[in-house]
Amino acid sequence: MALFILACFDKPGSLELRMATREAHLAYVREHIAAVKLAGPLLDEADGMAGSLFVLEVADRAAAQAFNTADPYQKAGLFDRVELRGFRASIGSI
Repeated sequence: MALFILACFDKPGSLELRMATREAHLAYVREHIAAVKLAGPLLDEADGMAGSLFVLEVADRAAAQAFNTADPYQKAGLFDRVELRGFRASIGSI
């Protein structure tokens, strides 16, 4: 198993779409909770939700990408940009 960071940045002005899709997104994350080590919204300067951040522990990059592809937020077109990167924890624990 490997760790990956998935940073998803919302399209500008998309809070309404985020809120309309939020319950489906949260249900999806709960279905995959074994892979999700840490998750939560990214915030803008006014502390409003403006994206999503995940630390995933999955078999490989393809599994991390598949997690993102099936996310209701991604399917709804919420994200402007997504970054997927491998991660190695050096300090602290997950």
